[in-house]
Amino acid sequence: MQLLEALFLGLIQGLTEFLPISSSAHLRIVGEFLPSAEDPGATFTAITQIGTETAVLVYFWGTIVRIISRWAQSLAGKVPRNDPDVRMGWLIIIGTLPIGVLGFLFQDVIRGTFRNLWLVAIVLIVFGLLLGAADRWGRRVREMNQMTYPHGLALGFAQALALVPGVSRSGATTTLGLALGYTRPAAAEYAFLLAVPAVFGSGFYELLKSFEEPGGPYNLLETGAATVVAFGVGLAVIAFLMSYIKKRSFLPFVIYRIALGVLLIVLLSVGVLQPY
Repeated sequence: MQLLEALFLGLIQGLTEFLPISSSAHLRIVGEFLPSAEDPGATFTAITQIGTETAVLVYFWGTIVRIISRWAQSLAGKVPRNDPDVRMGWLIIIGTLPIGVLGFLFQDVIRGTFRNLWLVAIVLIVFGLLLGAADRWGRRVREMNQMTYPHGLALGFAQALALVPGVSRSGATTTLGLALGYTRPAAAEYAFLLAVPAVFGSGFYELLKSFEEPGGPYNLLETGAATVVAFGVGLAVIAFLMSYIKKRSFLPFVIYRIALGVLLIVLLSVGVLQPY
């Protein structure tokens, strides 16, 4: 039963990681309705995100290899420092700093206070409205190669908001990207690339810790199986989303976020769910 639960949660992780609806919120909520009726925990969430982030590596492999290669060559003076790929490498490094520092400093809050379902519900609604506003009124004229260093840092702070379940890593970064005038595909692609070092760093950190001090209701075998499922499903979702946003808006995801947040408030109000 525990293995089946973990596999199901891996499916949920893969389905929701790249859509702007918050995978951590879905794992937190869905866990309450499984037979074990437990919060899967921050450790399980972080490790399974290794699977979905591996899907990003596969899907954007050519882009990632090119950025890393040209960035490394620029250090040796073989590529101009104003090269777009070199600048993107620095933008990802700079944008990763906020979530790295804040994630390290506020580990206890992330594992405790931030997992309060009242907070999750409110955040789902508020950031859903922000995404809707940015998608509706953003100018959508900038491409990714036009990104500036101040924008990269600001988007890094937006990504750090995803430490709160319900915000959505891709959702927060994409929302600010749209507000700053970037196109939907540009904002989404940068959100995916920016997440790579942060998610792998967090995931492997939690994985190493779990060998000494297991966290959550699932063992490493069950969590590993969930991670594999998350990878396969996540790869399909990336392909779908990148195709979808070329011609369509984020409105369906905005509506979904608000509806889920309202439902969660109702369930908490009538006592079906408890905040912790």
